[in-house]
Amino acid sequence: MVDIATRVYNHKWKIDPIIRSLIDTDFYKLLMCQSVFRNKPDTNVTFSLINRSKHIRLADLIDEGELREQLDHIRSLSLSRGESTWLRGNMFYGKRAMFRPDFMEWFEGMRLPPYHLEKRDGQYELTFEGKWHEVMLWEIPALAVLMELRSRAVLHTMGRFELQVLYARGMAKLWEKVEKLRGLDGLRLADFGTRRRHSFLWQDWCVQAMHEGLGERFVGTSNCLIAMRRDIEAIGTNAHELPMVYAALAKTDEELRRAPYDVLADWHEEHDGNLRIILPDTYGTKGFLENAPDWLAGWTGIRIDSGDPATGAEIAIDWWKSRGEDPREKMVIFSDGLDVNKIIELQNQFKGRVRPSFGWGTLMTNDFRGLTPDDALAPFSIVCKAVAANGRPTVKLSDNPNKAMGPADEIARYKRVFGVGEQEAQEVVV
Repeated sequence: MVDIATRVYNHKWKIDPIIRSLIDTDFYKLLMCQSVFRNKPDTNVTFSLINRSKHIRLADLIDEGELREQLDHIRSLSLSRGESTWLRGNMFYGKRAMFRPDFMEWFEGMRLPPYHLEKRDGQYELTFEGKWHEVMLWEIPALAVLMELRSRAVLHTMGRFELQVLYARGMAKLWEKVEKLRGLDGLRLADFGTRRRHSFLWQDWCVQAMHEGLGERFVGTSNCLIAMRRDIEAIGTNAHELPMVYAALAKTDEELRRAPYDVLADWHEEHDGNLRIILPDTYGTKGFLENAPDWLAGWTGIRIDSGDPATGAEIAIDWWKSRGEDPREKMVIFSDGLDVNKIIELQNQFKGRVRPSFGWGTLMTNDFRGLTPDDALAPFSIVCKAVAANGRPTVKLSDNPNKAMGPADEIARYKRVFGVGEQEAQEVVV
């Protein structure tokens, strides 16, 4: 097992790459990338960094030269032969050859496109613009670099013994969570913590701890590189990015109203009926389900990623019943701001009514709250989102208005088109 504290102490040299592989990313990015490669190859998209936690002044903490070195290093990466073999030949979700030969040929020769970086009022403005299937692969590594550089900035002044104690406390904190979850009947839990992790080494340690501590209850990780190295399942389906871009490309209100369903029709065709998990909250879960075509009710389940999770699950249960489906056969994946007590609460509330599953993110792979002075390592909310497609702004409404994004006039239009009324604002922790 890697001595993380010693490795962190030795992060004193000028360049120590944070991202060492193009598959140090979330599995759903590669699945979505293949779908975009096939269905929208000529769409130009702009991604932009958005720091929701304005009190964390990243440009004051992170040296610009060091950030550029890390980003430039990522641009030099390409798939290794072993990584390509794993993607081409491994079995994912019971299916071999999930990634088609034409996509793999492109991916094997791909290098990430240029980035644009500026400082403004204590924050970094980091943007990526180009063909959608190319620039979308910047999202996860860019976030991971910024999160780890922030961690390194905080840890830089700590001595060797102080770091040993810090990581010992962090390990004990995570293991206490493991012990709480061990007795949870029927638990299905996966690691979703790549984008806002403390570091790659720490995420890798957390995954190994969960795998040993929970056994079959731990079903896999979203991180492709860790899944490959540790020989565990790669987990993931799709994200808000797809409906956001499809909606931005819509020219009329009617096309806009259909866009979230057009996405899933393309997804269904792309994966031959596999990976059938609905992410309904981009423009409001309730309205999405009320207006959904009947064929969507037959899909495997739903991922709940904003708003009150229990409310979202109850809406899904009612919808399945109204469409003649048995909710007990459906999967509900909770993935928003989870920590151990909320996981236990939701599992106990919904077991036997649906098949609960959990994508545990930041508070699994980056929970050092209370372990440093001034809580300097506490996680914060940072995202990298598609903000424009073919020159048109994207919009996300969410079930939590604090997660909404886009120009005010477009947000108002989307609310009108999708019939979104008053929403209850909830704190965005991570």
